[in-house]
Amino acid sequence: MAASAPARTGRPRSGRTTPLVLITGASQGIGADIALAFAREAGARLVLVARNAANLAKVATRAKKAGAKSADCFACDVTDAEAVDLLGSTVLARYGQPPDVLINNAGWFQPDALTQMEPAAFDAVLAANLHSAFYVTRALAPAMAKRKRGDLFFTASVASLRAFPQGGAYVAAKHGLLGLARAWREELRPKGIRVITVLPGATISPSWEGASVKPERLMASEDVAEVFVDAWRKSDRTVIEEIVLRPPLGDL
Repeated sequence: MAASAPARTGRPRSGRTTPLVLITGASQGIGADIALAFAREAGARLVLVARNAANLAKVATRAKKAGAKSADCFACDVTDAEAVDLLGSTVLARYGQPPDVLINNAGWFQPDALTQMEPAAFDAVLAANLHSAFYVTRALAPAMAKRKRGDLFFTASVASLRAFPQGGAYVAAKHGLLGLARAWREELRPKGIRVITVLPGATISPSWEGASVKPERLMASEDVAEVFVDAWRKSDRTVIEEIVLRPPLGDL
């Protein structure tokens, strides 16, 4: 007689306890749509982080209308290590727990040839895309690990996998981010933390404003955002470690 499958345990696909979800880079683009997706699909308590307080407030209003139980805004420059440490301690004190879901989504694209790029500009791209993810995770992951559960996301890019002309700094930063996510995964795996990296291709976002690219050639940011919720919905017995998304016609 064939053995029966073990009973399904862990996260149900619906009816979960309302998660506390912290999202960096939440004031626009993919980050804003991630907030709306968690509001709509999970009734989440949202912790929205970005530098632009006015834009964060607009996203918070939309998220509450979409179903978020709460949506609190924290204006913070996540490239500033001291500011991020303060953010981390503030979040832990205010909510009495670490995030159930921590999403490192902040990033910035600055097109330029490496032969022409100033060192300060190169450093700024690395700070926005790579250093920020280290600072935020360092500030909150220890408390998540102590609790022995949680989901840690990184928004990487297809630029983590291949190079593009006029984007050398971004490529370097996103390659580094993928390596950082993999390193965090190995450290946090024994602590019950699932580490998930999403690698989107060309997506409608402020980065593409002014570009002579037809919108239908780009992915919808809402589609990318829904992937984060889908990955979180998996039971505790499964983790989708890396997800690559591309427009149907491939990279630009």
